[in-house]
Amino acid sequence: MSEARGEPGSGPEAGARFFCTAGRGLEPFVMREVRARLAATQVEYISGKVFFTTCSDLNMLKKLKSAERLFLLIKKQFPLIISSVSKGKIFNEMQRLINEDPGSWLNAISIWKNLLELDAKKEKLSQRDDNQLKRKVGENEIIAKKLKIEQMQKIEENRDCQLEKQIKEETLEQRDFTTKSEKFQEEEFQNDIEKAIDTHNQNDLTFRVGKVIGIAIMKHFGWKADLRNPQLEIFIHLNDIYSVVGIPVFRVSLASRAYIKTAGLRSTIAWAMASLADIKAGAFVLDPMCGLGTILLEAAKEWPDVYYVGADVSDSQLLGTWDNLKAAGLEDKIELLKISVIELPLPSESVDIIISDIPFGKKFKLGKDIKSILQEMERVLHVGGTIVLLLSEDHHRRLTDCKESNIPFNSKDSHTDEPGIKKCLNPEEKTGAFKTASTSFEASNHKFLDRMSPFGSLVPVECYKVSLGKTDAFICKYKKSHSSGL
Repeated sequence: MSEARGEPGSGPEAGARFFCTAGRGLEPFVMREVRARLAATQVEYISGKVFFTTCSDLNMLKKLKSAERLFLLIKKQFPLIISSVSKGKIFNEMQRLINEDPGSWLNAISIWKNLLELDAKKEKLSQRDDNQLKRKVGENEIIAKKLKIEQMQKIEENRDCQLEKQIKEETLEQRDFTTKSEKFQEEEFQNDIEKAIDTHNQNDLTFRVGKVIGIAIMKHFGWKADLRNPQLEIFIHLNDIYSVVGIPVFRVSLASRAYIKTAGLRSTIAWAMASLADIKAGAFVLDPMCGLGTILLEAAKEWPDVYYVGADVSDSQLLGTWDNLKAAGLEDKIELLKISVIELPLPSESVDIIISDIPFGKKFKLGKDIKSILQEMERVLHVGGTIVLLLSEDHHRRLTDCKESNIPFNSKDSHTDEPGIKKCLNPEEKTGAFKTASTSFEASNHKFLDRMSPFGSLVPVECYKVSLGKTDAFICKYKKSHSSGL
């Protein structure tokens, strides 16, 4: 991963407790990313959520790529125990989320305010630096003009007075403009800070949350509910396994990429695939079925010093990719080719890494062609190279030579099914803490790989079952162990 870790102490002094929501099956990718990018500790998971502690500031937290949304944790515990179905009993049990431990709420609000204040201070310093740089550039331009005038004086002495007068006027105008611009920027920024922070007094907050919890918060803290323009939102997730309460850190989802004009494959899946490929500087990375180029966009943003090539047989897909590249400012980073994946115009063993989403569904009936596709990928990949593929269940079944209609994934050997999540709970802790469980991911992965048979010189290394919404798919990583001889 190319991003530097957040410096200790750059966020809350003792480290704040956060959690991310994640697409089903992407939890191990989020766990790895928060450790690497945020130097996170106490990393643990339950299905669809990853919890961690970090001192990173908002700027670093924004850079998470594999998560959906980010929350500041208020509390997590075992599910609410409701023996009666009466509304009064349910109301009382939900009120206990606030009344039993108000300190955790006030502490979370304090951390939330500190994060906002620190971010505002850093932005103000950044603006000052920008203004100083603009002023310095302006002064350099003035000096350059003066030197030019001195040279012209020797040639055209008659214009001397006129030119000096001109440069003085330009200087005064430029300084006056710079002063007015700086003043305007500082006033605008100060107004933003006052709106974002100064009004966030703990005794005068407006918030948005569910009705029952909202009433309890209003009674206990005296805050006002505001569904249209709240200063604070409260996230509450209750199910049969756990109760989680948190504050959204950002209004916009982390999975929403401003640099992607037209979405194809979900950005979190694309980033996860690229992260699994172990991309190094100077590598030749190919996506021979690039579609709208989401995988290449995610990879190029994270690992820029690489030669990327995207290929597709569809003119419309390549046009969409080109639009995305221009919107992201990556036209010079990624080369596009109109070619067939089964007839790649590349020498054998010339590519370092191949990452691709193999199309599936009613529009793409590849059938047995999946093996022809993989054979051509195998041919152009050099020995020791990596292939990361997103495969449908059907494609995956064909490649693994399984007789069953589906690969069995149950609570015994799966990291995605809800029944197995109970093993993550630690009943000895009052807060309902969840055990770190990365080892269960690894064990599941190894058990699954044992059932896979190598295809030619491509040896399976890792495989993850992930959700694409209405259907599931597999992110599979292969290594080329020897020359294919083709």
